[in-house]
Amino acid sequence: MENITGNKLTHSGQALFARKFLVVSDVLCLFLVSIPFFLSELKMVRPYTRGFICGDTSIAYPYLQSEVISDKLLIAGGILITGLGIAVGECYRVRFLGVTSKAFLRNKYVSCLYKELGSFLFGCCVGQSLTNVAKLSIGRLRPHFLSVCGVTYVSLNCTHGTYLESVRCNSTDHRSIEEARKSFFSGHASFAMYTMLYLAFYLEARLTCREARLVRPVLQFFLFLLAIYTGLTRITDNRHHPSDVLVGYILGALTAYWVAFYISSMFKRPILHQSQDETQNDHLSAHHSIC
Repeated sequence: MENITGNKLTHSGQALFARKFLVVSDVLCLFLVSIPFFLSELKMVRPYTRGFICGDTSIAYPYLQSEVISDKLLIAGGILITGLGIAVGECYRVRFLGVTSKAFLRNKYVSCLYKELGSFLFGCCVGQSLTNVAKLSIGRLRPHFLSVCGVTYVSLNCTHGTYLESVRCNSTDHRSIEEARKSFFSGHASFAMYTMLYLAFYLEARLTCREARLVRPVLQFFLFLLAIYTGLTRITDNRHHPSDVLVGYILGALTAYWVAFYISSMFKRPILHQSQDETQNDHLSAHHSIC
C-alpha cells in the first residue's frame, strides 16, 4: 500500500515538473520569435538602402505629421480588444460551463487564460517579427520619402527615368529618414488584421448560442471592418502604398488562421473531465471539459 502511494506521489511530482518545464519552454519560444522584432525596434539592424527612379511620383507625397491611428493606439487597441474578449470568454466557460485545465496552475481561470492568451501573444510576436524582417530586408521607400529626405526632383537635377542608387538627404532627422525606408509591408495592416481576425475566430469557436444567430456574424463583421479601416488609414496618411497594405492584410490573416487552427486549442474538441467518483461510476458530465 505504501509503495503504491509512493509511486503515485512520484508520478505526480514528475508530471508537475514536466508541466512546469513546458511553461518555461513556452516563454522561451515566445522570446525567440520576438528577437527579430526587438532587433528592429532597438535600431540594431538598419534597413536596406534602396534607390529610386527619377520622376517616380509614388514617393513624392507630402509628409503628414499626424496619424489617424498611431502605433500606441494600434497596439493598445489590438491587444486590449482581443485580450479582453478572450478573457471574458474563458472566464465564462470556467464559471458556467465547468471548464478545467491540465496546467499545473491550481487556479482554473489562470490556467485557461494562460493557454488562450499565450497562443494569441505568440501569434502577435510571430507576425510583428515577420513584418520587421520584410521591412529591413526590402527597404521599400514610403510615399513621403522625398518630403522626409528634404529633396525634390528639381533639387536633385536628375534625368527623368534614370535610376538613382543613392541620394544625399538635406534633412538632419536621420531617424525619420530610416523609417521612410520601411514601407513594405504595413505593420498596421498585418497587426490589425491578425488581432481582429483572431478574435473573430475565437467568437466562431466559443459563441455558439443558437438563439442569437446574428450576434456572432455582426460582431465578426465589425471586427473585420475595423481591421480593414486601420490599413486604409495608412494609405491616406501617406505612410504606405496600397500594395503594402494588401500584403499586410494577407500576412495578418494567414497568421491568425495558423495560430487559431494549429496552435490554439479553441477549435479542438474538448476532452470530457472525469472526477474520481465519476470514474468508478463510469459517468461523465457533458458540461465539464478541459481547456
